[in-house]
Amino acid sequence: MRLGSVMPSHRQILLCAMMVLAGATGLAQAQTAEFQKGSITVVAPSAAPTAPGQPHGAIFIQSIRNTGVQTDQLIGARAEVSKSMEVHRMTMDNNVMKMREIPGIEVPAKGEVSLAKGSKNGYHLMLMNLKQPLKQGDQFPVTLIFKQAGEQQITVTVAPPKAASGHGTHRH
Repeated sequence: MRLGSVMPSHRQILLCAMMVLAGATGLAQAQTAEFQKGSITVVAPSAAPTAPGQPHGAIFIQSIRNTGVQTDQLIGARAEVSKSMEVHRMTMDNNVMKMREIPGIEVPAKGEVSLAKGSKNGYHLMLMNLKQPLKQGDQFPVTLIFKQAGEQQITVTVAPPKAASGHGTHRH
């Protein structure tokens, strides 16, 4: 057997390297996606994958930055992937995770707020009554509604959250 017949060609190596780079670039773009409208910038929105039959899903956002001089508030959101969406806060009460709908999340002037999984404030968006499971790698549009800035369109990527905090069994 000739050694050359089992070694990959330069073309095969180049093609493989391009595919790896394309995958890494796509992952990096999903993790660093930014959406700006006026003074509001939404950084790295993602949704956790869901299992078949799971009725609800969660959206996490690394941060919402407000470069304006006026405090704003995220007061709602909507997406075609679910019947409705709610602004939520997770809290711990006697070692029991509880989630409640809240009227909004303040985004301070010249500041930012985190809706990242595992963040100490527990903020996130709940997709209520999903129309189909959220699969890793999928993307879908979401409209965020701010009290001052109005509506902002973002694209959410379905990817496992980085933080180790659970979003499993909870009480609404």
